[in-house]
Amino acid sequence: MAAPFRLAAAQYDIGFLKNWDEYAAKIGRWVEEAVNERAKLLLFPEYFSMELASLFPEEVYRSLSRQLRELQALLPDFLALFRELAERHGVYLVAGSFPVRQPDGHYRNRAFLFRPDGSHEHQDKLQMTRFENEQWLITAGDEIKTFDTEFGRIGIDICYDSEFPMIARKQVEAGADLILVPSCTDTTAGYWRVRIGCQARALENQCYVVQSPTVGTAPWSEAVDVNIGAAGVYTPVDYGYPDNGVLAIGELNRPQWVYADIDLGSIARIRETGQVFNYRDWPGQFRGV
Repeated sequence: MAAPFRLAAAQYDIGFLKNWDEYAAKIGRWVEEAVNERAKLLLFPEYFSMELASLFPEEVYRSLSRQLRELQALLPDFLALFRELAERHGVYLVAGSFPVRQPDGHYRNRAFLFRPDGSHEHQDKLQMTRFENEQWLITAGDEIKTFDTEFGRIGIDICYDSEFPMIARKQVEAGADLILVPSCTDTTAGYWRVRIGCQARALENQCYVVQSPTVGTAPWSEAVDVNIGAAGVYTPVDYGYPDNGVLAIGELNRPQWVYADIDLGSIARIRETGQVFNYRDWPGQFRGV
């Protein structure tokens, strides 16, 4: 059984960049800070990559469609940066999400998981918000995945995905004891929708769920102009866990890392010995009714 480990969830501030080197230095500082706190798995937010649009002329970064097209030129450098940081520090990095152009010309909102050996996999967002569907024309992914790590199996639910119980349920049934939720919300209600979804998924599946949001304002960007949230680490509500299911929570809207020590081995124990058996008692008898 894997040993407990420290996880770090970012409350990441969207900025306006002068050049690529400034971005690489910023990400490097964030990662180094978490590594110095002994974090082994680092989670960045959904669409935190959109600050890269500020590297292009104003007519690009103020256009929802043009910024998507131009960002593709930076994707190889983005992937190389996070791969190098994961290898150098020997950590797992979830590089939030990046809108990736598909062969058919559509875009998917893609979260990348980098391993200490430099390899990476991805999870595409499955449920699109109205903004993504109606204004940004981002298209949905079609595969629910899980990923093996040295700590155990994990899943990634990108923001709105966390509000749909069947996505996380398929992941935990496939062996995931930890669900990571990179998020980007522009209202307090939006933040709470995702947070409530995260806590509900932790409760009903008796697993850990971790949220990482963008924070701050970026008036130059129509896509990520307002960012509201707090990073949180949520648990089952049962013996050995916090009574409110909140293991760690950040200060609303302040750029920071939120840390928590995670013991995935405790998940199997609580599913066998807990006060309640939410995971076991999933209402399978109602399927098809």
